[in-house]
Amino acid sequence: MRHTLLRLFCSLTILIAGGLAQAADSQPWLTYPGASGPGKGKRIVLIAADQEYRSEQSMPMMAKVLSTHHGFDCTVLFAVNEKGEVDPTMPVYPEKGQVFKEHHIPGLEQLASADLVVFFPRLLTLPMAEREQIVKYLDSGRPILSIRTGNHGFHAALPYKINGKQVRWGEDILGGTFLNHHGQWHADSTRGILVPEQKNHPILSGVTDIWGNSDVYRTYKEGTRLPSDCTALVMGQPLLGRNHDDAPNPELEPLPVAWFKYWQTSTGKRARVFQSTMGSAHDFQSAGLRRLIVNATYWSLEMESAINPTRSVDIVGSYQPLESGFNYKELGVVPKPISAYR
Repeated sequence: MRHTLLRLFCSLTILIAGGLAQAADSQPWLTYPGASGPGKGKRIVLIAADQEYRSEQSMPMMAKVLSTHHGFDCTVLFAVNEKGEVDPTMPVYPEKGQVFKEHHIPGLEQLASADLVVFFPRLLTLPMAEREQIVKYLDSGRPILSIRTGNHGFHAALPYKINGKQVRWGEDILGGTFLNHHGQWHADSTRGILVPEQKNHPILSGVTDIWGNSDVYRTYKEGTRLPSDCTALVMGQPLLGRNHDDAPNPELEPLPVAWFKYWQTSTGKRARVFQSTMGSAHDFQSAGLRRLIVNATYWSLEMESAINPTRSVDIVGSYQPLESGFNYKELGVVPKPISAYR
C-alpha cells in the first residue's frame, strides 16, 4: 500500500511539473522568478526585438543573470511573426512586391506593472495600441534602459507629444540615435574605456575589461558632442580587427558608448535613463559589459546602494550566441518558438 501511494504521489508530481512547464511554454514570453538577492520584489521587463545583434539570445541570458544572481523577477518579451514565432528575419521596410507586415510584441501590457524596462528593439513598426502601451511607460517616470539598436528602436513614430511637440525616442529620451558606424561595420571591434572623471560612479563599480566585437556607433554629428544633459561613463575605442588584443585604430577617436541622463515626462516626473550602444550577443560574453548593465539596472531603480562589485554576473547555463548580421541563412537565424530561447 505504501509503495502504491508513493508511486501515485511521484506520478502526480511529474504531471503537475509537466503541466507547469507546458503552461510556461505556452506563454508568448519567458519568465524568470527572482532567487534571493537585493532585487527581490522588483520586476524587470526586457524587450528583445532586433534583427541584427541576436537580442533574442542575449536578453534571456541577461534575465537569468539578473534573476539568479540578483533576485529580480524578469520577463522577456519578443517580436513575433504571424505564427507566434520569434522572428528576427521580419523586414523593417516595405519590400518590392511584398505586403509589409507590422511587427508585434505580445505581452506589452506587462509594462504597466514593470519597475524597469530594458529596450532592445530595432526599427519596429508596431500597431498603434502597442505603441501607446510603450508611451504610457515612457511617460510614467519609471526608469529606461536601452541597449545597442534600442536608440533607433522604432521606425514608426511613437504617439508621444509634450506641449504639442513630438517627442523623439532616440534624440530626446535617450540622448542620441544611430547616425552612422564609427569605423568598419562588422570588421572591427570596440574596447570600452572608463571615463576617468566618472570612475567612482556606482554604475562603474567593479567594471573592468569591456570589449566586444561590434563596432562603435556615432550618435551625434562630427564636430559636436554628446548632449549636455548626458554624462558619458564609457568611451568606445575602435580597434583594428575583431579580436580582444587588436590595436586601437589611430585614425578613429573614442566616442561615448555608455551614458546616463534624466528624462522629464509630461507631468514633470524625472526618469532615470541609461544607454549602452555596445550590446551585440557576442559583446555580452564580456563580463565587464554584463557588470555594466547589471550596475545600470540597480542605478536605474535607485538601488545604487545595493551595488556589489563582486556579486556574480556569471552566465547561467549555456550561452552560445550566433554571429551578428542580416545574412540569416548563412548564420542559421530562423524563426523559432519562444520556448527555444528558455
